[in-house]
Amino acid sequence: MEEDRRAPYDPMPHGPAEVGVGPWPGGPESWPTGEQYDAALLAEGDRRNVVDRYRYWTVEAIVADLDTRRHDFHVAIENWQHDFNIGTIVRSANAFLAAEVHIVGNRRWNRRGAMVTDRYQHVRHHPTVTDLAAYLADLPGGPVPLLGIDNLPGSLHLETTDVPRRVCFLFGQEGPGLSEAAREACDGTFSIAQFGSTRSINASAAAAIAMHSWVRAHADLSGDAWRG
Repeated sequence: MEEDRRAPYDPMPHGPAEVGVGPWPGGPESWPTGEQYDAALLAEGDRRNVVDRYRYWTVEAIVADLDTRRHDFHVAIENWQHDFNIGTIVRSANAFLAAEVHIVGNRRWNRRGAMVTDRYQHVRHHPTVTDLAAYLADLPGGPVPLLGIDNLPGSLHLETTDVPRRVCFLFGQEGPGLSEAAREACDGTFSIAQFGSTRSINASAAAAIAMHSWVRAHADLSGDAWRG
């Protein structure tokens, strides 16, 4: 398929013609050893949009390494209208190293905005919000609270909230926001402060803000490991 053949990195019209690295210098006799390395990438080069520590690694090895340090927050998105924002939310979840991303509703979703990052991110499907809530309640370590992000009457300010370490942020569709069933399933709803004329901000932007609020509160920023 054309989607599988396209280069899995962002267009860079004003940057270098290619991103990543070429074949490993010196030929096969100089290749590094280890199960994490992909022979095809070593031979042909690694042009993927991955941080340098993962150059020439297999997808499976990258996922396994990410799994050793994933964060304690989850992200969930309702998918009733094949929302184009879902892919972008998955991409942000990968950048902030979410534990899992949950798609509620229709199983199929627009992957274009994910820019292939869904290969490195655990993505689960739940037919209903009730199914999602039941899954979160039964996770090892105890129930994970489900917090809706929407500018609903009575919502608390995300900016002044102590974000729990273990949490799942739930987002609705672009436009209508959280469904009635989602509002009922949430342990609380939180709004993002806005000061302009528009009623709401883009769903993927809201998701990134919520995830970064968790990072500010709980992520380990010491050393250079978080930079990749």
